[in-house]
Amino acid sequence: MQQSSSLPEHNTQIDGMSQLLQTNQQLQDHLWLESSLNQLQSRLNDLLVSVNTLQQIISTEVEIMQTVVNEVAKALNNGKLGLIEYVVGIAQCQPQELVGKISYLCSLPTTEKTNPLAKSKPSKKPGLKLHAVIKLEDLQEMENQEPATAWRLGDNSSNIMTWLIIAQPEINSHCVDYQCSFNEVRSQFIHRTVEYFNTALAQLRQIQFWQQRCQQLANFNQELERTNQLKNQFLANTSHEIRTPLSSIIGFTHLLLAQGYEPERQRHQEYLHIIQSSGKHLLELINDILDLSKIEANQLEVQWEIIDVPILCKNVLALVKEKAANKGLKLCLEISDDVTNLLADPLRLKQMLLNLLFNAVKFTKSGSVGLRVETQNLYLKFTVWDTGIGISQENQSLLFRPYSQIIDPGADSNEGTGLGLMVTQQLAQIHGGYLELESEVNQGSEFTIILPLQPAGKVIEAIEAKAQQDLELQQRKSNVYGNPSCNYIPSSLREIVLVEDDLANAELIRIYLGRLGYHVTCVKNATAMWDILPQINPAVILMDVILPDENGLSLVEQLRKHPQYQNIHIVAQTAMAMKGDRETCLAAGFDDYISKPIDLEILGGIVAKYSRI
Repeated sequence: MQQSSSLPEHNTQIDGMSQLLQTNQQLQDHLWLESSLNQLQSRLNDLLVSVNTLQQIISTEVEIMQTVVNEVAKALNNGKLGLIEYVVGIAQCQPQELVGKISYLCSLPTTEKTNPLAKSKPSKKPGLKLHAVIKLEDLQEMENQEPATAWRLGDNSSNIMTWLIIAQPEINSHCVDYQCSFNEVRSQFIHRTVEYFNTALAQLRQIQFWQQRCQQLANFNQELERTNQLKNQFLANTSHEIRTPLSSIIGFTHLLLAQGYEPERQRHQEYLHIIQSSGKHLLELINDILDLSKIEANQLEVQWEIIDVPILCKNVLALVKEKAANKGLKLCLEISDDVTNLLADPLRLKQMLLNLLFNAVKFTKSGSVGLRVETQNLYLKFTVWDTGIGISQENQSLLFRPYSQIIDPGADSNEGTGLGLMVTQQLAQIHGGYLELESEVNQGSEFTIILPLQPAGKVIEAIEAKAQQDLELQQRKSNVYGNPSCNYIPSSLREIVLVEDDLANAELIRIYLGRLGYHVTCVKNATAMWDILPQINPAVILMDVILPDENGLSLVEQLRKHPQYQNIHIVAQTAMAMKGDRETCLAAGFDDYISKPIDLEILGGIVAKYSRI
């Protein structure tokens, strides 16, 4: 009797049930994945939407880090493997450093969970602690292992390397199947999380960029509005200032034309004086405007010369004397004995001092106005002081802005454009110096122009540019005459000794000749010259005739008598420029002569002549 078996039919039912369970599990995993990712994205979007100011950028970045950690931990611990407790953190490492630390850790409350399929309790929680030190090589190893337990995230705003770390305790054998089946969906979840994190950081940086641009635009608009206000104020002031002298010029000219000019009439002479004064004032206004425009466009022409400071200061005070006398003010000049020369533009230095002195007279009702000149270390200080109304701290901060003007409420009129101090400050900077102010209300003011005795900044650039132009001119001349090799100076003939006690003159010559290819050794007196000569063999000695410890005429005679130095070429450079001085120097033993102020091109030609003989 044949019997049939129902085993295949039973196996089919089991297989169908298994496939159904597997499909059901896949649906659950998919729902978990989408739900967890939606929750994470929603939380990140909420953080980004709440960013309204630049100050919130850093705090939002921190919140993004912590949110990712918390949401990943919550998702994993609520998933299929809720039987296992995950600990999630973020590790950060400075670029080019080998160690980092755990900067963020999940802050969710934890519960002790039990696997109902397991016969024993799960292992202890993994040892992931906040602020714990972690090696870079360990992070990289965790990133590369299978399955990975660390994932590299995008760098933060400080370019710090960032990793997401997921730690779990060792699980018993009953949970292994669950772990393996969940690895794939967990991997998808982590990689999508990394994408969301990087996208959130990129959006945060975009928000930061546009907020910065908006802030810059707001600042620019504020500055533009302030500048427009200042310019409008400047135009109003300038219009008034220009119209005032023009009205005088036109009005008194009309009177002279109507009445017929009669030189002997006192009234007509007064008319002419008013016209002349108004014309000068108008010219000063226009010059201030043009000077500031040229300075701002870097087109101001500056002529560098060796200036006799005491003489220039006396000339400047002579120009202020009449205005000071009209107000009954005492005019003072104090110059230290060690103040001599300065390398500067004489016209611009006069302009700076006159701006300050006229302001001092303008804002002083009684008392004194003075100019004090003194050296301090390697600087020359020109201090213009007065016993006037002084300047409050609030006004001092506005004083050096273009088009700003301090108003004297006690004055009949407040002339000027408010540009004089701005121009003075800019001219001082062009000379390598700066302008200082000390003042108290009703206690007077002190404006100090501080200029370097040694050439600096644009002064050196100008001297070197002059030397380069002269050098190119010499080369062109040499090429025209068919002897370009004459520009070559052997190293043995490049040594120059300069005997000069004036620092400004010495630096001017040293820089200029140095640019032409010479090595210049500077000494201040005869004693220093005798000390240096045995150490070098100069082709030329440039010597001032008036030295602190010796007369140059006597010194050159001593050199001519000395067997070792009698063949050295010696050139006199001196302020002795009267008739017969050149002959006197040549008779004493000098090979050549050049008078001060030194013409650099002529000096370069003289040195070249004797260094090639």
